[in-house]
Amino acid sequence: METNELQNTWKELNMSTKLKTKEELEQVLTRKSRQTLNQFVVVVGMASLVCAVLVTFLFFTAMNRPDDKIYQLNNLVLGLVTVIALISSLYSWHRLQHNKYELSVKVWLENNINLLSGWLSGIHSRLYLFLIPFIYILTVLSIHVYFENKPFTEVFRSAETVIGLLVAAPVGLFVSYYVARKIRKQYSEKLEYLKYLYNCLCRTD
Repeated sequence: METNELQNTWKELNMSTKLKTKEELEQVLTRKSRQTLNQFVVVVGMASLVCAVLVTFLFFTAMNRPDDKIYQLNNLVLGLVTVIALISSLYSWHRLQHNKYELSVKVWLENNINLLSGWLSGIHSRLYLFLIPFIYILTVLSIHVYFENKPFTEVFRSAETVIGLLVAAPVGLFVSYYVARKIRKQYSEKLEYLKYLYNCLCRTD
């Protein structure tokens, strides 16, 4: 790497250019890349934990309602979707961690950038728009009916309950979409930063 280009890269990273070598630059880029990718790993890990807790709740609450077939069906459908999400999260967590130290940082980073790009802008990146209302409705029904301590059909004979759920649904969905959008925006920016770090690593060759 030419001296001027090396200094320009340090300036772009808001670092001092005094006595900075190519090897030092690679170390800084490696550290920043791992730190940023670890944030994705934490989010995926939290998603896995939430899925595991929800599956546990659905299983035990369904077992406590052996005679309420509609409630069990609601929990079964939601449970299957959640188990698929859990498996997907664990697989994603494994892929983000895979070959973390076996591959060169540049190759490892390139692989993970391609993986994350698929999540955030790939063919299935908008799937959450359809899953949010589905998961939200089934989850609310499961929790509400369980703590009402009444059969599924009996709970909805109450006009007060139906009105309450109908009023709360738009608010809950709005909050869910808002949070999902904020998270996607935040991590799309982190992905762009990873791409920038990757380009810097390429310039050190």
